[in-house]
Amino acid sequence: MSHARIVQVERDILGENDRLAADNRAFLASQRILALNLVSGPGSGKTTLLVRTIDDLKDRFPIAVIEGDQQTAFDAERIRAAGVPSVQINTGKGCHLDAHMVGHAMERLRPQPQSLLFIENVGNLVCPAAFDLGEAGKVVMLSVTEGEDKPLKYPDMFHASTLMLLTKIDLLPHVPFDVDRCLEYARRVNPGITMLQVSALSGEGLPAWYDWIEQNRLNAGAATAAVSAAQGS
Repeated sequence: MSHARIVQVERDILGENDRLAADNRAFLASQRILALNLVSGPGSGKTTLLVRTIDDLKDRFPIAVIEGDQQTAFDAERIRAAGVPSVQINTGKGCHLDAHMVGHAMERLRPQPQSLLFIENVGNLVCPAAFDLGEAGKVVMLSVTEGEDKPLKYPDMFHASTLMLLTKIDLLPHVPFDVDRCLEYARRVNPGITMLQVSALSGEGLPAWYDWIEQNRLNAGAATAAVSAAQGS
């Protein structure tokens, strides 16, 4: 296949994905659901942080989770054990979720109005950056065990993300990780990115993460209400 043909195929795939992502986004907005796309490399602690977040927030508002993995339903089972509904998507050889998969998962999951929907993407810092799922924003997670240079090695992901969570900070006394350098690298790629440092084990930094979620839930609801009022006038 020629280079030009490959480029055209990629454009067609992304164009169709963007159309379906717009449909997902319209549905989420109509229901005032805040959807967050959690992205990271393998082993960053996404599921552990997600379970802790669910434990701490599930009594405040409804939460649902879409889990993406190449194989197994281990993570979805952990989420359901934490007390909220979850749908597993297995991508096989695929390295990311796409809007079509997420749209069908939402049909099965039926998240409640004004709820919080987490989409835990496949562990990969490359492919998920290019695929809009209809989410309000991407939340990229980087653990202190991975190295502070990841924002420069995988710039597209950090550029596409609204928030960066530096995870496993309870391990900082035991690993050679330069927090200031990591944050500077992330800002070099995305000057507008918000950064929080958290530990699912110790609980350090989690109140700031929860405040960020709550503020974005309020903003999502206010924005939807404003659009509805404008359309009705």
